[in-house]
Amino acid sequence: MIAKKLLTTIAFAFVLLFSGCAKDDFQEVDGVCPLVISTIPTSDAVGVPLNQIITATFNEVMKPSTITSTSFLVSANGAQIAGTVTYAGSTATFTPNAPLLPNTEYTGTITTLASDSKGNFLQENYVWTFTTLKTFTVGVSSNPTIGGITAGGGTFVEGTTVTLTATPNPLYTFDNWTEGGAIVPGAGATYQFVLAGNRTLVANYSLIPPTQFAVIVSSNPILGGVTTGAGLYDEGLSVTVTATPNAGFTFANWTEGGVIVPGATATYQFVIANDRTLVANYVPVQFTIALSSSPLMGGTTGGAGTFDTGTTRTITATAAVGYDFANWTEGGVIVPGAGASYQFVLTGNRTLVANFVVEPPLQFTVMLIADPNDGGIVTGGGSFDEGSLVPISANANAGYTFVNWTDINGVEVSTNGTFEFLLTEDSTLQANFILDTVAIGECPNPAVDLGTAKNYAILAESGISTTGTTSVTGDMGIFPLEATYITGFDLILTAGAAYSTSSLVTGKIYAPSYAVPTPTNLNTAVNDMHTAFTTANGLAVDVTEYLAGNLNGQTLTTGVYKWGTGLSITNGITLDGGGQDCAKFVFIIGQDLTVGDGAIITLTNGAKADNIFWVVAGSKAELGTTVQFQGNILSKTLISLNTGATINGRLLAQTAVTLNAATVVKP
Repeated sequence: MIAKKLLTTIAFAFVLLFSGCAKDDFQEVDGVCPLVISTIPTSDAVGVPLNQIITATFNEVMKPSTITSTSFLVSANGAQIAGTVTYAGSTATFTPNAPLLPNTEYTGTITTLASDSKGNFLQENYVWTFTTLKTFTVGVSSNPTIGGITAGGGTFVEGTTVTLTATPNPLYTFDNWTEGGAIVPGAGATYQFVLAGNRTLVANYSLIPPTQFAVIVSSNPILGGVTTGAGLYDEGLSVTVTATPNAGFTFANWTEGGVIVPGATATYQFVIANDRTLVANYVPVQFTIALSSSPLMGGTTGGAGTFDTGTTRTITATAAVGYDFANWTEGGVIVPGAGASYQFVLTGNRTLVANFVVEPPLQFTVMLIADPNDGGIVTGGGSFDEGSLVPISANANAGYTFVNWTDINGVEVSTNGTFEFLLTEDSTLQANFILDTVAIGECPNPAVDLGTAKNYAILAESGISTTGTTSVTGDMGIFPLEATYITGFDLILTAGAAYSTSSLVTGKIYAPSYAVPTPTNLNTAVNDMHTAFTTANGLAVDVTEYLAGNLNGQTLTTGVYKWGTGLSITNGITLDGGGQDCAKFVFIIGQDLTVGDGAIITLTNGAKADNIFWVVAGSKAELGTTVQFQGNILSKTLISLNTGATINGRLLAQTAVTLNAATVVKP
């Protein structure tokens, strides 16, 4: 039929070509009238896709301005549908705004408003029809209904690939799909097919034969009570066992294999999935012994709790230091004959109070020492009652600075010149002072610009740790690792704060997880630290390989020193500023910096710690025990301060900083 219509159209076009456009009074320009010679879909087409774009092709080039939504119409059920009309070559295209409706006849119309490029109009409306794809229904169900869940049914367009699933419920298994009572061959629990008509399918399930399990129950002790619920049960059934205590007993718990069954009450219900052997445990009726101390700080008591009736119980009263046991009272009445250790047979609840009295106080001696003796004055020594809070103070003499208090074993007690401590024994405390050989304060034009890294006494990237009683004066920061890598400082962080604090730090501690602007500030400071390290290594050098890196008592003048190897300082050195305020000292060290135990860096004639830089490229910069160090350490890796080491300067490490009862003071 399509071929016949096409031949007719072509024949008609030839007639018009030679006979002119005779159906109106229009004077043709060229003797050729425009005709529609083909369409997509073709006339009377069926099964048209819902996303079909509709076209009409003419026998000649048309005037584009006449191919519009008024000359190219598509309608369904008597209503015109919305779409976009375009024209290219000799083909007009209608693109629907929405997918076509299924199983619907559409009518396409090219009206006589369409003309060719010479002004010849279509002589009559060109009309054709086509029908879209049909829709079909897929119905699914389960047999039996409780056997499982089927899914995938619904209404679909013809030709759609439909996927059905059959999911069996517990205790059921999937058998097959049937349609009209006949098994669908080859269809598994997931069944996929191309839809060509309505279908009604049933997912068939069958019950898995049940497995039986045994429940055994018993009582412990046998006289404690009666248990019920033993027997054989199908797998998956709900089983209830009960424990009923006899007179004088209460139910305690159920155990299985010696392990308490969590949450199981005297009436215990469970879904059986295996053999079970349950024991109902009973305990005798119990009474409570409640104990307290008067006064509360007078001592401690032992033996309180809940116990079986008729048992012999022992309670004890232990006096605290400074107190003696007086008696036991019950209801305000003294218990006759009851000593600090009191034994009785429990026949009911008891509430007893252990009474204590203060014993005469002991006295201890506090001895104070100044080291060196002319370093300062110590006050507060003497004899005091045990448990007293004893205030002591250390005031440095001119030319000295107080460092810390240490005990008789050399362990640091406090870095505060004045403090109080609780006296529990004879105590000897030593106030330690150092000579004021160091000029303090920041220098306005340092030899190496630290940027924002100068704001930190300690700045590290992978960790800051301490053991012993360390003291840091100045801020600390870590980046990019978190505050969990700062150990030994017992950080205190208020929710939402930008910094934390520590009893060991006179300053603030910053980490990247704290509130803004801390993360950005830390990132900038670490970048500045790297820049300073690079800048320092690029400075013009005044002295190279001085004494092959082995210094012991020398006096060095201002300048930039460089060693390709490590630098070792044995007993200490003096840095002489030559009368220049903030004299420049830069030490560029290709390997490790090692400062021996007890070594002292002495500054004279204008040298200040703020303008002294130790730039270490090796595996570590290590200060030995009791070292007194001056200046800023910029280390490619680890900085380590051993017991009692002090530094007036900054510790800036690209890995970690470790401290052992050390002191760090930012200039």
